[in-house]
Amino acid sequence: MAAPVRVEILSGASAQDRGRLRRSLSALSTFYPGDATWRLIDSWVERAAPAGYHFGFADLLIGALAAERQCAVWSLDSAFNRMATIGLLECYVIEP
Repeated sequence: MAAPVRVEILSGASAQDRGRLRRSLSALSTFYPGDATWRLIDSWVERAAPAGYHFGFADLLIGALAAERQCAVWSLDSAFNRMATIGLLECYVIEP
């Protein structure tokens, strides 16, 4: 799980549920950005802008962390679909 996703989940939980949720999430690996992640994000910004795409910081970070690990992103956020359109990452698709 990308670190920003973990933070978003925990920040949206009630104080009552946060401890239990934190323990449950600890079963999952958490991916943190490194130097390569920031270079990848820089290259994506340079690639996306001429195509008319602009992405938020958190979306870029989540996408880069997934792409570095060859993981598809599952999200209802259309930004990830746009990133996939220009070949930055792969989106997980649920087949009917």
